[in-house]
Amino acid sequence: MFTVGVRAQPPPPARWADAGLVSGEAVELDVRAARLGSRVLALLIDLVAQLVVALLLGAGLSVLVVSLPRDLMDAALAGALQLVVLVLVLVGYPVLMERFAGGRTLGKLAVGLRVVRADGGPVGVGQSLTRALVGVAVEWPGLVLPLLSWAASVTVMLTDPRGRRLGDLVAGTLVVHTRGAGVWRPVPPPVPPLLGWAATLDLTRVDDGLALAVRQYLGRLHQLAGPDRSRLGRELWAEVAAVTSPPPPWAAPEPAYLAAVLAERGRRAAYRLGRARAVTATLWPELAPAPVAAPAPTALRPAVPSRPDPVRGQPTSVDARR
Repeated sequence: MFTVGVRAQPPPPARWADAGLVSGEAVELDVRAARLGSRVLALLIDLVAQLVVALLLGAGLSVLVVSLPRDLMDAALAGALQLVVLVLVLVGYPVLMERFAGGRTLGKLAVGLRVVRADGGPVGVGQSLTRALVGVAVEWPGLVLPLLSWAASVTVMLTDPRGRRLGDLVAGTLVVHTRGAGVWRPVPPPVPPLLGWAATLDLTRVDDGLALAVRQYLGRLHQLAGPDRSRLGRELWAEVAAVTSPPPPWAAPEPAYLAAVLAERGRRAAYRLGRARAVTATLWPELAPAPVAAPAPTALRPAVPSRPDPVRGQPTSVDARR
């Protein structure tokens, strides 16, 4: 009997899934944690929105003050009303927005961020309130030691593995991206043996919508799993084959056919565009950009002194008189 030691290899780290969220089925979610840059951008947008809310509330407060009797309005009541407006803007705005917009404020909606619990669940009202109170007290605007609290907040966000701020640490929340980070890749090049067949195709019935679908499929081919990738490729090739002729000369994978058809369609479009530009340049040469000619090289020669011409009275060089 032999004993074989087997050591499990750790799975490769995910490139974008750095939020560390795991579903109830013990599956790591492909979610990115929001970092300092995106959160500052969302904060700037929220500051503009809060300024608009403050102006609207201030206008309403002015109307209320004017409508009240003068014997009821004093400095204490005015200060209390201003404090209410300040609390509504700094605390009420993020809490209400996160409550009714699914953990998102206007800035987070624009940037594509969302506040969730540390376990990935939806954020609650109590957690949103805690985040807002901690943010007002020690982060922004930072009522307690503003400069020191700002430096501490930035340090915490830069050193935390998931980019959380002090309010997130206290409330047990996390800000994540709601939009996936796509990696641009070019369309796979066509197989050279299929280029001759593609040059004989009738592509008049391949419309722009079908060509765009083929382009998107080929561009995202690396992101699709095996069964779905093959099924979608067969469906797209069936649509393309129904409107093109002649059929391919030999069997090949569907992506190879689609890449050859797309390349030939692009080549013909570029050819038509070149002919149209040539006709335009012939009929309206003023619309065509003038070619820039390279300056001819000139040999350096010493300067020749000039003297006045006795006939015309113009200065001429000595060599010209000879």
